[in-house]
Amino acid sequence: MLQLTSPAFEHGSSIPARYTCDGQNINPPLEIAHVPMNTLSLALIVEDPDVPKGLRADGMWDHWVIWNIPPSVTIIEENSTPPGVVGTNTNNKRSYGGPCPPDGEHRYFFKLYALDAIVDLPQTARRTDLLNAMEGYVLEQAQLLGTYNRSHQ
Repeated sequence: MLQLTSPAFEHGSSIPARYTCDGQNINPPLEIAHVPMNTLSLALIVEDPDVPKGLRADGMWDHWVIWNIPPSVTIIEENSTPPGVVGTNTNNKRSYGGPCPPDGEHRYFFKLYALDAIVDLPQTARRTDLLNAMEGYVLEQAQLLGTYNRSHQ
């Protein structure tokens, strides 16, 4: 099964402040394992589903959206962008944006998808565009969950 882990934090634990708006706001290192043989590309979405509805009606905040990552990529180094196409996050930036919850503890899902296709989307595409384009092409998916609470800093 496809696997996504980080040497910086364990699944379900707190994301170190270094990778948030309270630190250096850089992406944590990620490790990818067990990519299915017939994978043509990988996609990575980092999202926060705990945004107050008063700020975002859908309650979602997209922190990083990348697709067409070569299936040979097994490590995404700290403070780096893997090869592929970086889409547009909720901040209207084409880069990683670290956790920065406005209230209490939020959950951050790092979702990795193994696809049997190359995704044809413009760089202006967002998470919802990518999810629609991936429909029917997802071989496997993996998830890494981290939490962050600014008041604990």
